[in-house]
Amino acid sequence: MTLLQTILALWAVTAAASVVLLLRDLRRNNPEIQGLMRWVWILTVLYSGPLGLAGYFWAGRKQIPHDDLARRAFRSVAHCYSGCGLGEIGGLLLTVGLLGLGTTATALVTFAAAYVAGFALTIGPLMQGGESFREALSDTLWSETASIAVMEVTAIAVDLWLAGSAGIGAALFWISLVVSLTIGLVAAYPVNVLLIRFGVKEGMHSPKAHAAHAH
Repeated sequence: MTLLQTILALWAVTAAASVVLLLRDLRRNNPEIQGLMRWVWILTVLYSGPLGLAGYFWAGRKQIPHDDLARRAFRSVAHCYSGCGLGEIGGLLLTVGLLGLGTTATALVTFAAAYVAGFALTIGPLMQGGESFREALSDTLWSETASIAVMEVTAIAVDLWLAGSAGIGAALFWISLVVSLTIGLVAAYPVNVLLIRFGVKEGMHSPKAHAAHAH
């Protein structure tokens, strides 16, 4: 086993253990977190392992000591991250693994796929809340475009830089994907802080309020 394969294997074990800890806490201590937000945290921890798990314990549980702008922004960026990550992974598997496209085409298709997935995870709940598709699309464009753009430009650029010409069978491909996704999350976080501070987006509600509503 090469060094990169060893690193990837260790990361896979760490990420899996982080997801197990998350699911255990959701089941035992935060069963009120269901539906979309439950999947937001599962995907966030799956992508970023211990960092995503730390974010959940800091901002996503009903047991947080108090809520504030920083925590609202992290919940908001995690929501964006979960959808965009799915789109990015799918885009890379399609362009690199299936079609074997070049760098420019890979970047464009992956960016578009991440945007569609990120928007879908926001538009869907807005429509469930009573908004028409046109209203939900307009609100999503206004509130999420900057966050998704920063996240994906950063993540895709880092991934293509690190992975080079590595195919999906190479450990480097997957290591680069993990690193780039996490860097994209970190890059988009301050954007969400500013968007919430200036009223462009509301941010995700407190998990304490969600738990109270569930009861």
